[in-house]
Amino acid sequence: MIMVQGEVSGKKYTEPFSKGVLARSLTRAEMDPNKAHTFASQIEAHLKAEKVEVITIDEMVRIVCEKLREENEEIAEKYVAWRRIRKCKEPLIILIGGASGVGTSSIAFEVANRLGIRNMISTDMIREVMRKIVGKELVPTIYESSYTAYRSLRIPPPPEFDEVLIGFRDHVDTVSIGVEAVIERALKEGISIVIEGVHIVPGFIREDLVNKENVAMFVLTVSDENVHKGRFYSRCRQMWARRPLKRYMSYYWAIRRTHKYFESQANKFNVPVIENIDVVTTIDSIIKSLTKTNGGVKNAEKPKS
Repeated sequence: MIMVQGEVSGKKYTEPFSKGVLARSLTRAEMDPNKAHTFASQIEAHLKAEKVEVITIDEMVRIVCEKLREENEEIAEKYVAWRRIRKCKEPLIILIGGASGVGTSSIAFEVANRLGIRNMISTDMIREVMRKIVGKELVPTIYESSYTAYRSLRIPPPPEFDEVLIGFRDHVDTVSIGVEAVIERALKEGISIVIEGVHIVPGFIREDLVNKENVAMFVLTVSDENVHKGRFYSRCRQMWARRPLKRYMSYYWAIRRTHKYFESQANKFNVPVIENIDVVTTIDSIIKSLTKTNGGVKNAEKPKS
């Protein structure tokens, strides 16, 4: 039996080599599941042929990468990127924001799946919890959608101000308190998590949190208005959808204003803006951004000198 040696939180362990575990890690790099299992079997055969009885994780990864490059350079690069993120000692907090309809929930799900992150939450859920705690008479804007919050402003803004954005900022500012609490809890408990939604707006979450090396924020956009509008039609056709298309279309003009605001805030605070047209391209952009700092994910384990 081939044994694999590794280390978690400073504690060394030894476990049997598992083709299933290796295959799952390869699917994280977008290798077809059937090919992943075949490739894992080939790695096992190679180790047996070399009469390997005990191998370290690092040596295993080296062999896997070499064999992958011979077969598919693109998959090899994605696997290396995934391994770098997995070696991060601290919990990874990924924040994905964007206006309604740009696809934050879909991308968050795929990113979490690719990275093996089990925890994901929508800021809409956080808002619902806050609605149970804070009465409508105290903070009326969070009882509206982000793009209709202006309708609940206590004091109408002067004509020269954009009431949609004033309402949106008030709405986001309130929910951001709940978002910060989730981030703080995840950091304290050492839990990696993906948080997505319209309330992940650059400039609204405390700097001491977003500036941590293991916290990353992204903003998704859809520049083409027709493509963006089409997303609502697709969403509302799904069987589980509970949101009427008519409402989105009635306030589409307001949604596009928040969309532009997201872009301006992202540019102001140097947050990556990703055009979300193709899911695979968007996910690859996020993964590359996470791994590009000093050749690896922020706060990733550095080789010992």
